[in-house]
Amino acid sequence: MNRTRLRRAIARTPLAPVAAFPQRLHRVARYDARVIGTSVRWLFTSREHHNYTYELTKLSREHLAWFVSITCAVPVATVRGYFAEIDNDTALRGHIESATAASARRGLADKHVRYARRIGWYAIVRAKRPAHVVETGVDKGLGTCVLAAALLRNTAEGSPGTVTSLDINPEAGYLARTAPWNGVVDLVIGDSIASIGALDRKVDMFLHDSDHSVAHERREFEAVEAKLAPGGMLLTDNVTVTNVLAEHAERTGRRFLAYRETPSRHWFPGDGIGLAW
Repeated sequence: MNRTRLRRAIARTPLAPVAAFPQRLHRVARYDARVIGTSVRWLFTSREHHNYTYELTKLSREHLAWFVSITCAVPVATVRGYFAEIDNDTALRGHIESATAASARRGLADKHVRYARRIGWYAIVRAKRPAHVVETGVDKGLGTCVLAAALLRNTAEGSPGTVTSLDINPEAGYLARTAPWNGVVDLVIGDSIASIGALDRKVDMFLHDSDHSVAHERREFEAVEAKLAPGGMLLTDNVTVTNVLAEHAERTGRRFLAYRETPSRHWFPGDGIGLAW
């Protein structure tokens, strides 16, 4: 009996799990070794302790391009062009690097600029050209800068817009306090629910990226509902953890789609974008 026939014969016996164990162990060990190696390398080369930054895999970028194409009803080639715009925005990249190096919090931030799924935010703003974007949760202001860069491009093309950025931390948003990006950013410090209630302009695009508890996320979407302009879009950065936006979309008669990113050479499994429109 040759080896192939022997393996097939064993597979039909009670010995099958025992015979397969060495191969299964080898595959698990190879996977764990990659994860551990990536984790150890990150521990000694990165300074970040939350809001991790990384590049996306090539396949993940392509899936993100199709996600934006479908949800914003624009050709995927156009979305790829938007990705190229922010990739090649040397002024923005140089500003983030220099502002990070000069910040008192530079000990907890990496020197290199990596946008990950935020290039999707950029492309959505470029595609939809919102007059008023509201984001909750600012932290250093990396995402705010990305949104501002897209709004500045839109403004130069005749579609002006601004972003209202809400955070409870008075130290938040230090990356977004420099011209020209701060020219389209209104940074508001305070509770997000109260700040949403105080908005005096309609909202074309809303992005939840603050307290990621189910209760708070739900309260933000409920609070902003009355502030939305016709056709306003709702986004969540919490889509890999909760189903809050999908449930809100169903209650309010919207469509919903989710994208999950795949980081390149990073231990973190990634976040995502949920979009209701």
